[in-house]
Amino acid sequence: MHKLASILLLSFLFIITSSCTEDTMTPDITSLEAKNIINLEYGSESRQKYDIYLPQNRSMDTKVLILIHGGGWNAGDKSEMDAFKDFIREQLPEIAVINMNYRLADADNPPYPMQINDIDLVVSELRNRAQEFKISTEIGFIGASAGAHLSLLWSYSHDTKKQVKMVCSIVGPTNLLDEAYINSTNQELRILLDQFRNDPDVLEEVSPLYQVTSTSPATILFYGAQDPLIPNSQGIGLRDRLEEYNVTHQFTLYPNGGHGWVGLDLLDTSIKLKAFIQENL
Repeated sequence: MHKLASILLLSFLFIITSSCTEDTMTPDITSLEAKNIINLEYGSESRQKYDIYLPQNRSMDTKVLILIHGGGWNAGDKSEMDAFKDFIREQLPEIAVINMNYRLADADNPPYPMQINDIDLVVSELRNRAQEFKISTEIGFIGASAGAHLSLLWSYSHDTKKQVKMVCSIVGPTNLLDEAYINSTNQELRILLDQFRNDPDVLEEVSPLYQVTSTSPATILFYGAQDPLIPNSQGIGLRDRLEEYNVTHQFTLYPNGGHGWVGLDLLDTSIKLKAFIQENL
């Protein structure tokens, strides 16, 4: 899951770099200066760090996008979301960007609730420091693969203060009770799912599909029909559930896409994602 996702991220970086214009990079000396703070600590563990990119001329109305990397819940790093960070900063320069690491799962530490707790800590810190950073408490998420799963899950069932206005899932798992997972003979997939201890109650609790309500935030979904790790039913099932609850959403399934895509499909993703953020965040 980690290696395949890098195809999407690297190609995304190519498209956003080639689309950068001189105007977006010209400083406004009359505005509040842009500020980047790298590796801020939000906990005592080495992985509990985040980067924050604050735009110039920001205010308490400045919206925030939080990026969550993938890696099968047990690998990966925030640097893998740099392409998305650059995309937001260049195409939507009025938005503050958070790129966070979280504790990785291992034999003694399952992903849930540990990684959701880490998102809790980051969101709480941003809320407590909103005045200092000059940012709004309204947030959105962009997650890839396992990071998309965590973004959806936190937005649907752990956002007790209703701060999330939109969430983007790029090839994120949505239903860990899906028969396509439960009955899978794919050894790599079995290892990933076994991190959640194969308890049906836990698998339901950590499945975003079962956490959707009529008040869930606007959701945009991107999936590849040829993805070897994310069955088509994952994206389609969540789309149907969002329709059932009348939640604002968009869904795109690329016929030739895998656990990532390139070319015109990737350009389509960037155009749709930018428009969705502008409309909903």
